[in-house]
Amino acid sequence: MRNLLVCLLLAAPAVAQDAMTAEEFDAYVTGRTITFRTEMNPTFGVERYLPGRRVMWSTFDGTCQYGVWFESKGDICFRYEGDPEHKCWAIYDEPGGLRGVYTTVPDSTVIFEVPERQDPLICNDLSS
Repeated sequence: MRNLLVCLLLAAPAVAQDAMTAEEFDAYVTGRTITFRTEMNPTFGVERYLPGRRVMWSTFDGTCQYGVWFESKGDICFRYEGDPEHKCWAIYDEPGGLRGVYTTVPDSTVIFEVPERQDPLICNDLSS
């Protein structure tokens, strides 16, 4: 019986979830401030999503960066002032909040929205 269940589970097609489009992402984030975590870091950072696809990213050490986001090859990418390299993510809208899979360096980072937190941006220096 157990072998039959395992065979059925392996034969069942996987349900693949599509990453959010730029329009879906924009509708979800604009005007919000979202706290993110990773599996190993409960305080990965906070991002404020401003009109016009502008953002402000803050780590919990008080470092903030202004930037913009854009869609590239189906990913949501961010380019921050002072950093010429953009960072791209496949973003998924899941029941517990957003999940982002870092695609710039595959198999490296997955972030999760922390919907129950309302952390403010703490910016010691906005020159970056």
